[in-house]
Amino acid sequence: MKNFALMGAAGFVAPRHLQAIKETGNSLIAAIDPHDSVGILDQYFPETKFFTEVERFDRFLEKLRREDTNERVRYVSICTPNYLHDAHVRLAMRIHADAICEKPLVISPKNLDALAELEQEYGQRIYTVMQLRYHPKIVELKSQLETPPSCDIVEIDLNYISYRGPWYHRSWKGSESHSGGLIMNIGIHFFDVLIWLFGSIQNVEVYKRESQKVLGVLYLERAKVRWFLSIDRDDLPPDVRKNGHSSYRSMTIDGEEIDFSNSFTDLHTKTYEEILNGRGFGIEDARSAIELADTIRTCPVKAAPTLIQPHFNRKNRRAIDDLFYS
Repeated sequence: MKNFALMGAAGFVAPRHLQAIKETGNSLIAAIDPHDSVGILDQYFPETKFFTEVERFDRFLEKLRREDTNERVRYVSICTPNYLHDAHVRLAMRIHADAICEKPLVISPKNLDALAELEQEYGQRIYTVMQLRYHPKIVELKSQLETPPSCDIVEIDLNYISYRGPWYHRSWKGSESHSGGLIMNIGIHFFDVLIWLFGSIQNVEVYKRESQKVLGVLYLERAKVRWFLSIDRDDLPPDVRKNGHSSYRSMTIDGEEIDFSNSFTDLHTKTYEEILNGRGFGIEDARSAIELADTIRTCPVKAAPTLIQPHFNRKNRRAIDDLFYS
């Protein structure tokens, strides 16, 4: 059994980490969040010491390390706002614990090298959560693509539409400097998988970049990807709205659809199992997707060429066409 600490205990993603720590048979020694709405801890680890100030949290973990007791923390799970990730990874390094950090590991690619130096300096590992790489449909697809490897360029349509209410823009997630915007906060999960499956980035074009939606085309070694990210409810396919659902996550590859809408959030335990067995994903695994997201955030927005014929899933075709040609 390993001892964990968790940062960001009141956040949206924290319960997935709490469940993963518990289901892998480990213990949560301490947790922190500036907000005290953390009753969820009672469901998983009711004896956990809770802090609202990072200084006291840091002091407590350092005390355990120096006393070298059985209570020493070996892993720090980081579920805090994106712009704080690298600072909290550094805290984990200072107490000689491995870090398990939610995506994106950092907002700016230049910070990856600094983290790599810390990893070498302290002899610890920095892991990042890439749960979609463990999705059964993605694993099966990667196996199909590799046996035998194909040189064909496939056509891919990626839709990630997940409605967020007005609160989103008032929170850190709606701040470009705090979250990195939609690309870093939401799209990076799929961009990572696309690079993992279809090879390195050849070119990227962005046709729309707004606070609620981003649209473009990505060229990879073995794929051309028309992609659309949105948190606008009006972009949801009509049948999704009719059924009372708020998310539509789909990837269509040469006309065959993979729908992730109902199976996106249950892969953290698998992530923890792999990390605990020394097979987790680290800094270099995260680099390409972070560099791509940074490019999409900062590159000029182009007018969509009239020759583009998007072939998004038929349920959402009208909305996509309106975006390309508006």
